[in-house]
Amino acid sequence: MRALLHKQGPALDTFRLAAAVLVTAIHTSPLTGVSPLADFLLTRVLARVAVPFFLMLSGYFLARRGWQGLGRFIRHNMLVYLAAAALYLPLNFHAGDNPAAWLRSLVWEGTFYHLWYFPALLWGVLIARGLAKLGPRAGVAAAGLLYLVGLGGDSYFGLIDRVPPLSAFYAAVFRVCEYTRNGLFYAPLFLLLGAALAGRRRPLPARGAAAGLCLSFAAMTAEALWLRGLGAQRHDSMYLLLPVVMVCLFSLLLAHNAGRNRAARDVSLLVYLLHPGCIVAVRGLARLTGTRSLLVENSAAHFTAVLALSFAAALLLYGLRPLRPRPDARAWRELDAAALRANARVLQQAAAPGCRLMAVVKADAYGHGAKPVCRILQRQGVRAFAVACLAEGIALRKAGIRGDILVLGWTAPDQAPLLSRWRLTQAVASLEHGRSLAAQGCRVRVQLALDTGMHRLGIPAADHAAQAGLFRLPGLRVQGVFSHLGVSDSLAPEDIRYTRQQAQAFANAVGWLRQNGYNPGRVHLLASYGLWNYPEYSFDCIRAGIALYGVQSDTAPTRQALALQPVLRLRARVALVRELAPGETAGYGRAFTAQRPTRLAVVSIGYADGLPRSLPAHGGRVLVRGVSCPMVGRMCMDQLLADVTQVPDAAPGDAVTLLGADGGEIIPATEMADACGTITNELLSRLGARLPVIVRHERPALLFAP
Repeated sequence: MRALLHKQGPALDTFRLAAAVLVTAIHTSPLTGVSPLADFLLTRVLARVAVPFFLMLSGYFLARRGWQGLGRFIRHNMLVYLAAAALYLPLNFHAGDNPAAWLRSLVWEGTFYHLWYFPALLWGVLIARGLAKLGPRAGVAAAGLLYLVGLGGDSYFGLIDRVPPLSAFYAAVFRVCEYTRNGLFYAPLFLLLGAALAGRRRPLPARGAAAGLCLSFAAMTAEALWLRGLGAQRHDSMYLLLPVVMVCLFSLLLAHNAGRNRAARDVSLLVYLLHPGCIVAVRGLARLTGTRSLLVENSAAHFTAVLALSFAAALLLYGLRPLRPRPDARAWRELDAAALRANARVLQQAAAPGCRLMAVVKADAYGHGAKPVCRILQRQGVRAFAVACLAEGIALRKAGIRGDILVLGWTAPDQAPLLSRWRLTQAVASLEHGRSLAAQGCRVRVQLALDTGMHRLGIPAADHAAQAGLFRLPGLRVQGVFSHLGVSDSLAPEDIRYTRQQAQAFANAVGWLRQNGYNPGRVHLLASYGLWNYPEYSFDCIRAGIALYGVQSDTAPTRQALALQPVLRLRARVALVRELAPGETAGYGRAFTAQRPTRLAVVSIGYADGLPRSLPAHGGRVLVRGVSCPMVGRMCMDQLLADVTQVPDAAPGDAVTLLGADGGEIIPATEMADACGTITNELLSRLGARLPVIVRHERPALLFAP
């Protein structure tokens, strides 16, 4: 028992298979031949955990992502539902359904008896999302009230029906929908319970969850038997204690959960979708072969045959799925979600009180993966992001990122409709740029970029007339004013003086706007090095880029030391290990010559993935099984060579670390950048689109394909 309580594995995905088996049992009643009571306990009590489990899974994973991707979730499940509805359409028409009734069922009750789940899920998730905005407790409480109403139309109907006003109420309900087990009364509660468990910092311990499950399930069984004895049930889908049972069951599974099992996830869905068709197939086969007494009338054999056929069909279809490459098969980026969240907290605390964090995620979040970075930070409470160009902003909106997204770079004025459509905020590069944006015939959110001495983009800080003119343009909604410091990374006396002059010019411009009745909106001056060296100029928010990822641009000192953690680890696989005798050469140009018996690892990453081609010639190294090994020869487009002689057990398939920690060793980004005469900003932002991002310290680990 103790070993069972501590065993780890893909518990959530594995239980999907058990839930699919239980749903099949509901529709085949396998124990009726043994005892009606036994079948009742199996199909009307135990098996009632299956559908709530599926709903809680959806709520859990949606909440883990901050309800991002809700539209994508709805579209996916709608497509699955429509495909299943089309699959069972011949059976609907065979049963005599007319098109009007079918369409009504499609929207609310499901077109076949097991497909009720999909409209319940789709309507339920919309309601649950709305209730979630009330707060976790209030949302669950509101959904709980809906569930209590649903109980009156389900297991407790026989008791409620004795009260005339309530009887009239439920009569009206049943004129609209046949069941209260639906997207209004049933699904929202379980979706929000799953979401609530996703938001718990400390999950319920396994022992406590197991004890709670045993006690609550025993009580629910007693409740079901009591209601059965009274003959109160209209249906047996909803029990008063079912939510308690589900919280304990889900908590127990969470305590055991580690990793994913995609096969279990996909096969369980296919079994759920296919098993009613398999019921029809088994009964048809029994009629054709004269084995009805065995395959239909024998309930246990009927269940076994249906289940076997369902799994066989599901496995067949699963085997026909398009194969996808494993994300860590060649080379990949690992994103440490915990480190990213910690960095966001540190930067927020380092800024002045009331100053908010604006996450700079341009250049694919400096090579870290903009989509996963934004999703993690959004769950952290960050509501402002900055990108370099229009396309980057649109990509984030399509990924479901909310909040303000500021386009820092220039956007062609004729693209203003896209800025408006995707609710992006554009930095105004000049007076002419602002006028051209305003002339496009749509409302555009903008922030004024002020040139305080860097002489890049922006309106001169002293040109108050131009600034005021932009505020008066009817097509622009000015939402902020910002500038950029040119030498905030330097502590040389002359650079400190210049930075303070820039800050003063910016403050003067903002002050003039306010004095003359113009609301500057969100005011910001500092980027990463500004916060490191000049936190006193924080204003309303800070634009954290490289600092957010736990890296400095170079090794130059800063005024304040912040406890930041590197977020990225760059890794690849050993493809082959070769044995070279002294005097043998390797690589293009025979650039490497073995001076001793040498073992060379061929590592599956190269300059096409963003690594500097000159790295091997400038002391580049990798970590293999926690041991530092030098790069040798010339880097290829897709491969490089490393001397692993000192790692005698190095073998094909080993993970190689090029940036980040492995064991007690670490390769910081500044080391690689210094070796090649560049800064970490350039090095990291060059990491190629061929490298997928795997998010660690999330449960389960998430994959974001480039």
